[in-house]
Amino acid sequence: MLSALTDHEREWHITDLARESGVTYVHTSKFVKRCEESGMIESERHGRVKKLVLTEKGEEIARSVASILEKINSVEVKSAPRAQK
Repeated sequence: MLSALTDHEREWHITDLARESGVTYVHTSKFVKRCEESGMIESERHGRVKKLVLTEKGEEIARSVASILEKINSVEVKSAPRAQK
């Protein structure tokens, strides 16, 4: 979810983030609350909706996660030796 918020071309709300991430609104709302409490996301209320923005700390963590995922995806999976009969 943090990586989605790095797209600054879009205005992010909880509903949009949930849809983009493929998870429920409730799960996304809880995630956003934890991220706000830890200083990774800031939100601005506009009536009933919250506009979400990554903080500098959130941007740094999102970059770190993306780097880790890139490394994981680049590892070549070696096939296990076949058992002999």
